[in-house]
Amino acid sequence: MVDSTFLVATQLSSLFPSPPISIPLQTSRQGVPLPPALDDSEPPAEHATYSSVMQTQVTGTILLRVLHGSLIIEVSSLSTQVPSLRFIFPGTIISSPAIFLWESSELHVLAVADTGSLFRIVIPIGTGRELWRAQTANIWHREHLFKNIEDAQEGLVHIQGIHSVLVGSRNGSLLRLENDYGNEDSSDDWSETVFQHSSFLTSLTSLLPLSSGNLDSLGIVSIATHPWPTDIGHAWTLSRDRTLRFWKAKIGCVASKVLPRTHESGPTPSNGRRNILLDASPQTLIRVFTTPVREDHIYVVVFIPTISSSSSGGTFHVLDTISDQLYEVGKIESPEEIAHCHLQDFIIAGSTIWALWDRQGQSIVEKTFMNVETFHEGFRADAWTISCYAPEPELTPAYLEEYLLSPGSMTEKFFEAIMRPGMFSALTLQTAIDQYIDVCLSMPGSKPPQLTVAYATTSEQIAAVVGCTVALHRDPHTGAYQHANYWSALKRDWEGFIARCREIERSARRPLALGIQDQNEIMIVERERAGLLVKEDLAIWLRRLLAIPGATLDPQYDLFGTLWYLRGSLGPQVLQDLENRMMDILRQEIFFTIPEILKDQTDRFNLRRDMDLEDNQWISGKLHSLQNLDAATRTALDVIGGFNVEVKREEDEVELLLPPPHSNWSQALTTAYISKTVDARYELALVLITMLFFLSEDISDWDPALLSEIFAVFRGIAMLRYVSRQPALAAPEHPISPDFSAADDVISRMRNMNVSFSSKTLPSPHYSVIHRLVDQSDGTDVLPDAAHRYLDATGLLQSVGPGNATQYEVIFCDNLRLLGFYGASRELLSWLPRTPGVSYVQARLWLNIGRIDDAAHLFEKLGGSFASNHGGHSFSVEDQEILAKALPAAELLDSQHFFYGHISNLFKLASWVHHEVSFAQLAISVAPLDADTSSLWSTVIHGLTELALYEDAYASIMSVPFEHLQRECISHLVYRMCDDNSIDKLMTFNFAGLGDEVEEAFAFKARNIDPRVQPSYSRILYTWFIRRGDYRNAALAMYQRARRLQDLITEPALFASLAEEQLEAYSLAINALSLVDSRNAWILLPLSSDQIHEPRKRRRLTRHVPEDKFTPGRFDTDVIRLKDIQYDFALLSAQIDIIRRDPTILSSPEFMLPPPTIVLRLIQANKFALAMSTARSLSVDMTDLFNHLTIQCLRLSRNPDAVIQEDTSDWLLNDDLASWSGTPVERGWRYLRQSLQQYDSAETDHKYSKATLETILGADRTSSPPPWLINILEENHHEYLIRISLRYDNLEAAIEHTLSLIRKSNSRLAREAPENACSTWLPYALIDQVLIAASQAATSIPTLSTLRSDISDRVKRMQKLRNDLCTIEFNNNDPIKAVIAQRQ
Repeated sequence: MVDSTFLVATQLSSLFPSPPISIPLQTSRQGVPLPPALDDSEPPAEHATYSSVMQTQVTGTILLRVLHGSLIIEVSSLSTQVPSLRFIFPGTIISSPAIFLWESSELHVLAVADTGSLFRIVIPIGTGRELWRAQTANIWHREHLFKNIEDAQEGLVHIQGIHSVLVGSRNGSLLRLENDYGNEDSSDDWSETVFQHSSFLTSLTSLLPLSSGNLDSLGIVSIATHPWPTDIGHAWTLSRDRTLRFWKAKIGCVASKVLPRTHESGPTPSNGRRNILLDASPQTLIRVFTTPVREDHIYVVVFIPTISSSSSGGTFHVLDTISDQLYEVGKIESPEEIAHCHLQDFIIAGSTIWALWDRQGQSIVEKTFMNVETFHEGFRADAWTISCYAPEPELTPAYLEEYLLSPGSMTEKFFEAIMRPGMFSALTLQTAIDQYIDVCLSMPGSKPPQLTVAYATTSEQIAAVVGCTVALHRDPHTGAYQHANYWSALKRDWEGFIARCREIERSARRPLALGIQDQNEIMIVERERAGLLVKEDLAIWLRRLLAIPGATLDPQYDLFGTLWYLRGSLGPQVLQDLENRMMDILRQEIFFTIPEILKDQTDRFNLRRDMDLEDNQWISGKLHSLQNLDAATRTALDVIGGFNVEVKREEDEVELLLPPPHSNWSQALTTAYISKTVDARYELALVLITMLFFLSEDISDWDPALLSEIFAVFRGIAMLRYVSRQPALAAPEHPISPDFSAADDVISRMRNMNVSFSSKTLPSPHYSVIHRLVDQSDGTDVLPDAAHRYLDATGLLQSVGPGNATQYEVIFCDNLRLLGFYGASRELLSWLPRTPGVSYVQARLWLNIGRIDDAAHLFEKLGGSFASNHGGHSFSVEDQEILAKALPAAELLDSQHFFYGHISNLFKLASWVHHEVSFAQLAISVAPLDADTSSLWSTVIHGLTELALYEDAYASIMSVPFEHLQRECISHLVYRMCDDNSIDKLMTFNFAGLGDEVEEAFAFKARNIDPRVQPSYSRILYTWFIRRGDYRNAALAMYQRARRLQDLITEPALFASLAEEQLEAYSLAINALSLVDSRNAWILLPLSSDQIHEPRKRRRLTRHVPEDKFTPGRFDTDVIRLKDIQYDFALLSAQIDIIRRDPTILSSPEFMLPPPTIVLRLIQANKFALAMSTARSLSVDMTDLFNHLTIQCLRLSRNPDAVIQEDTSDWLLNDDLASWSGTPVERGWRYLRQSLQQYDSAETDHKYSKATLETILGADRTSSPPPWLINILEENHHEYLIRISLRYDNLEAAIEHTLSLIRKSNSRLAREAPENACSTWLPYALIDQVLIAASQAATSIPTLSTLRSDISDRVKRMQKLRNDLCTIEFNNNDPIKAVIAQRQ
């Protein structure tokens, strides 16, 4: 095999997931028109019109491209993942911009715009391969304005270096711009010098007109200088008349040479002269190089094209520059194969010429070697070697017809074809669908909604939009659906869209430039792709030769030639049918021998039946003529499954220690190479399978191992081919956000309005599944070694039989699953036999895609294999190795307990609780005695709780053998049941021995959770205690809830919603505490240290009580008795009632009224009954209340009619008063009397009756108080009546009350003997005051004499009583008592 090469490329739109950084440039030139809009005939905006490559050790490979109609320069790194830079110019970029590295710290981009400006853009770069990642804010640019703007608009620009720019004009003159950038005194000013081709002494100011000649023939079409960096300032130009001129930097044109014309076929013009002028557009026709062999010589290679020649594309002229003269060394004719092709670029690397040709939009690279040492001894050049792309299918209508023969719907097959990796770039698909939508929207009629919907990815948009305008119609005559017309129209629509994609992709693949990559690899750049020239491996080389009619193969590969002829003799339908049958065989379990399988398939599908007889006989004879068909077949298998994996060099080991930066481009190229070699190997494997079908009747005596290996290799290469054809979409598209580093004005925005960055999005990268797999590997080799190393590492072609699955195949499918490519993994797993490893990966896949029951079934079946009769497992050695790769903790492979635990964890990670619990229970059931099953028990308990299987969870808690786990899980269970409103069921659980933990869990939540939040743990705790007869703690729970609610009522808006709940909590606390013995009706409320010295009424409930403070005997407490809770209940109830009556109270900051204020407000509202009951409950003094009620009765007595008409008389209208007989006055006084009887007693010292009397007398001292009131006070406070009468100067009443008091005492003495002196005591001092006041009265009081008489009788009676008492005591021989009695 000769070391031949071919091209491998990848789309640039698939390399950069991050959007580029856009930087607009502005010009200082005034009056510059807006850039022209893109024409529809021009390439798409993202297709480059010019490109160049820079390769240095510092930066790696830098790609410069001109985009968007020559308005944007994009700078990208192909060696790193640094985001691209885009510079937006104010005008069209002229000719060839360039990029250079300056002092390893800056990148300089020099470009000339048609605005007459030369721009220098300086990009600082960081250390390593970070490049400009962190330096975008430091990018700056400068502009130089040409003195003559026409020089920039009409000339050919060539950037010689960072110090020199050359502009060739149409009249043959050369404008040279120079500066001294980098010097200390440099101002970056450019000097302009014009040189005429006719005299090298011409200066910038000597613009003399040409004396003769055709101006068109003098136009410069190509300029070249020595590659930079260099100190050679010379330049060489080529005019349209094929004149090569040599220019010196300070002198100008010093030499010229007219290159000879080559023979061109075609008609001669009528004037007898052939048009010899070259095309006026800028071209790359000159290259300059030097060689160490002849350091004093500067060589120039000039290409002269022959457009109309049918035998050659042109001639390369090699010239030597010596002593300011040009000498022709020799000529190199281009080969006949590239006739009618256009030379796009060529470079000279060492002594090799590399030429890039454009052959109808496709790239072709030629090379030839020049022996520089023999230039002057006789010029010789080697034969040209041509390299192009490997054959790949093109979606022509004919190919699509064949492709539709495979199973699947038409739309599915079309979509699969365009989404195949490498077929169309993401940019092509996005551009095509945008154009398709624009065309559909421009059509008349209603628009399908699919055209205006936003889609997440381009693939979704294509699948939804293409064909949406095709409708299924009915036949106007029969009414039947016209399905045939519908499918035909849908097919045409898809074919039209595919044709649009092909046209855009053809534009994207037009070649632009050549470059040199690392390790002297030749790089090609196309409009939207970049690639390398790489070596062909054996499979690609054979596939290419087999496609060439009449090509000669090595004798060892003659079998492929015969089989390729067999392939060609079969029609597309037969080949597709054969391939489909082979895929069906792979998806089935192998229970028979391969000859039997082939014999059965041949009975259903006979290749020879559809073949031409002569072809059949020729192929049969050719196969039988092979000396050793077995050896030839094995050689074919070596070609298909063999890889050239070389031993790593020492340099490779150094690269492993210091790996180069990750490059998407290198990975994409490796992926492209893998796809090409896999396609070639698949076609070679398929012809081997075709041979087996062809010889199905003769292979029964073949070596079974060889047949198995053929099937196994075909399966492996088919798996690789399937994966390489599966697309893998990247991350969602990111909108481009231009990073404007300088201030923009409206003019600059309008100038760039044709580049719609703010409203468009770049297409997302379009990868293949194999690209993602390659990206996971750490290979750093160059091609083809990198591709071969990866393919060899997959191990898919190392299987020796289809009846078993190797660990490489299983791990490959598992890697696809881990990367999220579930469809690809599922398809490949269907091709493998159901070994334990395959079943495990299959179950993991079902788990990933949501087929949970299927996954559980497979896992359970696989778990049964871990248990055998002898206690071990039933796996083979190979199965053990595979499971060891797939399962974690391979040392526990023999444990069924471990496997079930592992599966339980898998379901846990996927949040499938039911199966998580199920496998955890299985793991517990088979656990060894010494195994720690606490985590499994925890999984079971928590899982059953999450599934709301509370009875099972409770049973598991009570059965778990770990006490600490019981205590940990109880809180989770009770909290979950409370959250699920299963409190009634919770209360039925006994929790024998664990009740304290349940109470602690409830109490913790009740203390630390907002009481407004549901579920209400304080209520639940109350219910828990009530059901267990612990009424004291139940009351405590409710009282704490009430106090916490009280702390939350800080705003009037909260009062309405929380007060009723607080009142209910107090009520429940009272009810619970009432069930406790009245002697022990109290609860202990924990207090924090800052609450100990506060009054009880002001103490607030601690929000977060530490556990150590809540432990009995270790906390400060406040004793709350039943009456305290009742008081709180009454106060809150009164506050609620008063606010309900008067909602305006809530507008006051102090809306929580104190008890006296509440009673006062009720009094003012004449709600006397409510006020009295409230005052009694809240221990509020009712003196003011009875004063007010007495005043109302007095007003009613004076003027009953007027009072009845007032609003304040509604207290007379309640049910009790309204039912009484009598006048309102009588009912009013009766109500006052009953109220005093109810609320006034000895406990109150009858102060309310006293207040009533004082109110009556204060209103009118002459009025007579009600007799019942006098009777009450006479019975209990006779002295008070006497004093109040004296206070109000009512002496008659005072005398009457005094008489009543004396007579009352006398009557009591008459009934019973006094026991002591106190029993006969009277307020004689007060009686003396009455006597004195009556004696001094202005008028005589008739009853005064009676009072004096009664007093005299009283004195006499007391003296007699005293004497009798002394006699009794003396007779009882107690002189002392007698003396005491006499003294008294």
